[in-house]
Amino acid sequence: MNFFLETLRFIGLLVYFTLEAFVLLFIPARKKNVTGEIVLITGAGSGVGRLLALKFGQLGATLVLWDINVEGNKETARLARENGVRVHVYTCDCSKRQEVYQVADQVKREVGDVSILINNAGIVTGKTFLDCPDSLIEKSMEVNAMAHFWTLKAFLPAMVAANHGHLVTIASSAGLFGVNKMADYCASKFAAVGFCEAIRMELLALGKTGVKTTTVCPFFMSTGMFEGCQTKRPRLLPILKPEYVADKIVSGILRNQAIIFLPRSMYFFVTFKYVISENVASTLVDYFGNHSFMDKFQGRAKKD
Repeated sequence: MNFFLETLRFIGLLVYFTLEAFVLLFIPARKKNVTGEIVLITGAGSGVGRLLALKFGQLGATLVLWDINVEGNKETARLARENGVRVHVYTCDCSKRQEVYQVADQVKREVGDVSILINNAGIVTGKTFLDCPDSLIEKSMEVNAMAHFWTLKAFLPAMVAANHGHLVTIASSAGLFGVNKMADYCASKFAAVGFCEAIRMELLALGKTGVKTTTVCPFFMSTGMFEGCQTKRPRLLPILKPEYVADKIVSGILRNQAIIFLPRSMYFFVTFKYVISENVASTLVDYFGNHSFMDKFQGRAKKD
């Protein structure tokens, strides 16, 4: 009898939280105020990183901009300062652990404790696994995944101590599904998604409910990083505009949304990924053009 009652209780909770999740997709929670918060964005020198910086600046946050691209980072800072935003600029190669720790210490001394950390920096090689040089595979893992370990090691302790903060992982839909010619990228983004989820569990176990996490999984974007990527079904899987993605990310952070899939059709694909047969999955993969997404990929130049 106890087993039967516990099973009913579990099913009831599952249905409740599932319905709650879908309701929140259409009736979002109230937005929080980030005025005065210190927001650190990696990869802030271009693309979505720059857009996020400008949007958080408009909301009254203090910006800490990290990028290996010195000129791009300076331009983001210039654009933000035009609106009277307090901005601090740092050059940092997030793939290098000691450099992350050193620059993080500098930020703590010069600016204060970071309360919103957005791990946005990333790279794409766009080669088949056997054609991808070992050095680029390593770099993909270092930038897209391992860098998150080092930035959290640097800034999470202060958030835990204050029971206040927000960790944001800019992952990818390629962190949910395997994609042809993206083995290293998929591996790194799957790692980023899993890491953020595990950290969320650790924070819950510690009772640190004031430290929020958000994982963002967008489809390809029309930025230099994904230059040349194509989609076979643009109505269901469109190449996303970076402005749209940045708006959704900021909105999700302000509402403490745990995970953001873009476009919304991605919720459908994720829901059915593990319940459909391999034959059906293969048919869908072919229909949506998974094998050809990267056929005309150019991206940004990368050194082997």
